[in-house]
Order: sequence, then structure tokens, then C-alpha cells
Amino acid sequence: MKQSKQIVLITGGSSGIGLALAKKFSANDNTVIITGRNLSKLENVQKEFPNIHIFQSDVTDDAEVRNLVDDIKDKFGGVNILINNAGIMNLVDAGKESNDLQKQMQEIEINYNSPIRLLHYFLPQLKNSKHAVLVNVSSGLAYVPFAQAPVYSGTKSALHFWTQAIRPQLKPHHIKVVELLPPVVDTPLAHGADITEDDNLKPMPPEKLADIFWKDFIRGKEEITPGISKQLKLMGRLAPKFIFKRLNKKPIPNNK
Repeated sequence: MKQSKQIVLITGGSSGIGLALAKKFSANDNTVIITGRNLSKLENVQKEFPNIHIFQSDVTDDAEVRNLVDDIKDKFGGVNILINNAGIMNLVDAGKESNDLQKQMQEIEINYNSPIRLLHYFLPQLKNSKHAVLVNVSSGLAYVPFAQAPVYSGTKSALHFWTQAIRPQLKPHHIKVVELLPPVVDTPLAHGADITEDDNLKPMPPEKLADIFWKDFIRGKEEITPGISKQLKLMGRLAPKFIFKRLNKKPIPNNK
């Protein structure tokens, strides 16, 4: 795997996992571009890390993604590495009629539909690259669902299987497909979902996650499972009912 001199695009790169990956790629002599919906957060990143380029863009908006594709083509000549990292997690009690349906649909749109959208529009640029890589950030919960976040678990499982399915399809085009399946990471996403205090889901610092990812990435590993994700993968195959019960001792989230 080529480690440097690449054009790297990371969605949802202004905080958490995305920012940790951006810093890791930048430190290894790559041109890094991050996107996000919040311009002020992006600008704060650029103030602290002037080498990181920013583009305000909503991964769920078709027109904005097409504009992003054109801008990157014009300014950088195209991407070599596309990292689909943008994601949200909501705790949902499916037994409540008062649930916000639109919020659940948005979770599907960001977590699952958007990676498909990004690959679709950036595919010509990736095909033109000699060292093309697509990285999809899913979750260890793709192996064993977390009942308090049913939509999130479903989208990450879908993303996991989509990633596996497109890997042999993109191979003839010399596009390597990598999946990062993080455990719970100490990020705004986890804090926003109020799960960082759950004993079953000990949060990992994003910098540690980025270090683990980088070691496996440069070795050419296709499925990267840091921390508890490795155990979830194994137990999800050997004892799925046992690990599901252990992970979901409290299946219904607290009322907020």
C-alpha cells in the first residue's frame, strides 16, 4: 500500500475518527482534504492544522457531492484515497410511537446511502489513479447489533456487506477496498448517543484507533478490527446468541 504523496479525501473529517485519520495521513506526507457540514468546525481544524484542506459539503446532498467532485478535480487533479467516514448514531426505542421517523431516515441516508453516493461520483477519479483505495468506516456493531441503536447497527451491517460485495467488483479496476470497523471511540458521536459510560462499550481514544488503522492499512489489510471489534467478529460467528445477550443487557435506552 502506498503510504505517501496521495490525495486523500475524508468525509466527516472535522472531529473524532475522521480528524484522527486526517492527522495520520497528513503526518505521512499526504495531501489531505476533509469535508463536513459545519464550516466553523472545518475552519477551526484548518487553523490548527494548516496543511489540511477543507470543503464544506453535505454527503446526503447529490448536488453538493457533484460540486465537491468537480472542485477536487480542478484543484487537486482527483483523489487517490476516498474515506467514507461521515456517520451519526441515535439511540432509538422502536416500541415508541413518538419516535422521529425523519431522524431515523436521515441516519440511513448518512450512514449507508452516502458511501454509495460518494463512490458513484468519485469512481472516475479512482479509476484514473494508480494507487486507488476506498476505505469504508463501518463499526464493530456490524457483527453484533447494539439494541439501543437499531438503525445505526442496521446501517453498519449493510455497509459491511456492501463493502464485501464491491471488493471483487472493484478489483479489476485496481481499486483496493478497505473496511475499518471501530469499537466505540471517544468521539462526539459516542457522547451524543450517551453510550460512552456503558460498561460493555469502553471507548477507545481516536488517536489510538488511527494508529491501529495505519499499521494495518500500510500492511495491506482489507478488514481492520481494532479493540473489541475483533472479539465481536469472532463471537458473532461462534456464539451469536451469547454475545448478543452480553452486549444488550439493557436493550432499551434511557428516556432523554
